[in-house]
Amino acid sequence: MPSTSWTVDRVLYAQVIGTVVATVKDPSLTGQRLLLIQPLTPEGEASKSPPLVAIDAVGVGVSERVLYVKGKEASFPFLPETVLADAGIVARVDTLSHRPVDPP
Repeated sequence: MPSTSWTVDRVLYAQVIGTVVATVKDPSLTGQRLLLIQPLTPEGEASKSPPLVAIDAVGVGVSERVLYVKGKEASFPFLPETVLADAGIVARVDTLSHRPVDPP
């Protein structure tokens, strides 16, 4: 089954579509910025994957395109602090260019 979002070695492409305010949360998230992101295809279209909440490690804003990671890697930018996160924004995308690859 084909993937519904674009990935290169666990790094995925998305657009920030909103912010998340959580007044009650795990103490490890205090002071951390939470953003709502929509996974994208390489062409910049919304993928079939639903939006998700990601912790912001780089200081991006709404409407910016980003690279993000999922799983335990989401907390790596905050080491040695322990931050509970399942998705983390690790880069702002300035430009993305690609050419389609013919399937084998």
